[in-house]
Amino acid sequence: MAVGADGELFGSIGGGVMEVKLIERCRALLSEPGAVAIGLQQPKLIEQVHQKNSPHASGMICSGRQTVILIPLAPKESQTVYAIIRAMGSPGSELITISHEGLTANPEAKPGFVKQSETEFTYTERLGKKYELYIIGGGHCALALSEMMSRLDFRITIFDDRADLNTIEKNRFADEIRIIESYENIGDLVTEGPDVYVVIMTIGYASDEVAIRGLVDKDIKYLGVLGSSAKMKVLLKSLEKEGIDARLLSRIHTPIGLPINSHSPEEIAVSIAAEIISVKNA
Repeated sequence: MAVGADGELFGSIGGGVMEVKLIERCRALLSEPGAVAIGLQQPKLIEQVHQKNSPHASGMICSGRQTVILIPLAPKESQTVYAIIRAMGSPGSELITISHEGLTANPEAKPGFVKQSETEFTYTERLGKKYELYIIGGGHCALALSEMMSRLDFRITIFDDRADLNTIEKNRFADEIRIIESYENIGDLVTEGPDVYVVIMTIGYASDEVAIRGLVDKDIKYLGVLGSSAKMKVLLKSLEKEGIDARLLSRIHTPIGLPINSHSPEEIAVSIAAEIISVKNA
């Protein structure tokens, strides 16, 4: 979370009275010449316990504990800050380290937190979007889902075979939009891994079926297909008759999304996003 000297805030570390107190502490620091209001001239480690009447109590009673690092940023860190900004919209690759020595870009570090002493510590995090979301089909539901998922930790790629699609032109939320000739080779375009999520929502039954064939055996975390129960029952039965393993077909999330009686593209996007979050956090 960033706290500016002008009062501007960006991000959050959990909210509540704990965050309010830390913001006040940062503002007090920034209001003093030389930033010494609380004696903080270098990064400082704060241990907090979310329990009433505990040592280092945060003011919250939700249980658990939290480690916070306060780090003053000066103009000399500007290049590192710019590197962070550039990395945030990309797949996770850049590494940033916060330690008792300051803020640095550290490509050789290992992600994690190490506390050497009360005053010496190292925290390294991989920047960028951790999860990949592939949306097959770029219609109204894809546009709504792109907007919803762009606020989460997903890099979004859309595939469609219609170059002049209005909703493709309107979609400023996806990180990448690729117009392809057909869905026949979609399996070659989607990566595999435990952080990969795929949603199929093409224009109709036939193209959905093609996309499923190309993706059903991929080693991915989530595969969902938009469609009614009746449509998907017929489609899955047809694919099983073709010889596709029933166990693979059973992994497909369909009807897609949580059952909240959604109807509009925006409501459908909420239900799909909720299901993806549920799978991700399971």
